[in-house]
Amino acid sequence: MTVAPKREAYDMVVIGAGPAGLAAAATSAEAGLSTLLLDENVGPGGQVFRAIASTPVTERNQLGADYWVGADLVQALRASGAEIIHRATVWSLDRNLDIAVSIGGASAFVKAKRVILATGALERPFPIPGWTLPGVMTAGAAQTMLKSSALVPDGRTVIAGQGPLLWLLAAQILRLGGRIDRILDTTERGNYFAALPHAFAFLTSPYFAKGLSMMREVKAKVQVVSGVTELAASGDGQLASVSYVAGGKRETIAADLLLLHQGVVPNVNLAMSAGIEHRWDDLQLCWSPVLDASGNSSVAGIAIAGDGAGIGGANAAVVRGRIAACAAVEALAPAAAAKVPAMAMLRSDLAKAERGRVFLDTLFRPAPHFRIPSGDTIVCRCEEVTAKDVLDSVAIGATGPNQLKAYRRTGMGPCQGRLCGLTVTELMAQARGKSPQEIGYYRLRAPVKPITLAELAAVPKSEADVRAVVRG
Repeated sequence: MTVAPKREAYDMVVIGAGPAGLAAAATSAEAGLSTLLLDENVGPGGQVFRAIASTPVTERNQLGADYWVGADLVQALRASGAEIIHRATVWSLDRNLDIAVSIGGASAFVKAKRVILATGALERPFPIPGWTLPGVMTAGAAQTMLKSSALVPDGRTVIAGQGPLLWLLAAQILRLGGRIDRILDTTERGNYFAALPHAFAFLTSPYFAKGLSMMREVKAKVQVVSGVTELAASGDGQLASVSYVAGGKRETIAADLLLLHQGVVPNVNLAMSAGIEHRWDDLQLCWSPVLDASGNSSVAGIAIAGDGAGIGGANAAVVRGRIAACAAVEALAPAAAAKVPAMAMLRSDLAKAERGRVFLDTLFRPAPHFRIPSGDTIVCRCEEVTAKDVLDSVAIGATGPNQLKAYRRTGMGPCQGRLCGLTVTELMAQARGKSPQEIGYYRLRAPVKPITLAELAAVPKSEADVRAVVRG
């Protein structure tokens, strides 16, 4: 592993070492393109294959067969000749394909002929009363600790929400000897009927048998409460209890740990900051980039692959990464096209990997009241802005998320809108009687990740740069 880019310019720069990034970088390098893979984690894998090269969990059945697919992807990448840099934070990407990255406390710039963004997904915000209390975490955070350090809950634990990751995490916790006291399923009953027209595609997909088996495994060991319509966390400076309503009855249970999850959404910050066009996805209830069949975006030379292109799961992400890389190879080095998989075969693989996706998106569509909070529920964690604060701002003239910054500083904290952006958009859209597309999203600019002045000061400077500043 290198600690700084070996070149100033590359044929291909891939950002993100999850399923899509691993596949894209390996495909590009195998075809002979000079390839740089940048990733901010300590090792390859992203969230899906996190710590695949270093996890202390060695019994394969505990994390599941799908997790270990990542080992083959990492092996292929390392054999491909691609240059790989971890602990690398990309904080700027522009239309000229200039990339700013901080590595080891110093920033550097690299130039690319093609860029593939494989920045993956984020967990959807789950703004309920008390969600900022110590002891309340996302399911993804718990899974990170499980994969990286084999840490599982041993206190009174409640998992709440919906979606495939919730059930996968529960199964993994139980297999490693962890404790789960109750699972609170927030899936709306109406979603089951809405998903029925798409059931056949799901039944013939690779997800059906795996998902059914996993849910049975969990339900045999944990009490599952279905049809939860209200949810709140309580405690004096620390989580102490979780209250919920199901079947019209309210119940409160003691808890030391509450894990929340209601699906994942594309991580759009870097793509939006580069000026890539995005549209509101009414099915997945999030912003998704406008792409062609090869993953190419509205900005020439930048493609997006994996869940950052729209949520599709790990198998689809791998194929999307290969498709984007193959398209780049065909554009930059047509003579090398024979070295990459045939595009027709990859598109067939993608259709197979995406089969059943509409069923999942419809079934696990989060309820409006779990996406759009009210009253004193905090929306922006960084600035402690409540739903009432947002609505009050709309009442006195705030028309969208960018205007709201001036009123309440939402989206201006360290997370730069990642934990509040969707909530703010939907909350303001509902208040103003408009669609999320009409309301819009935060205007994102570099740096898209917090960096220090020291990192900026360490950027290599030419004599002309120094003279320009001195003269100023």
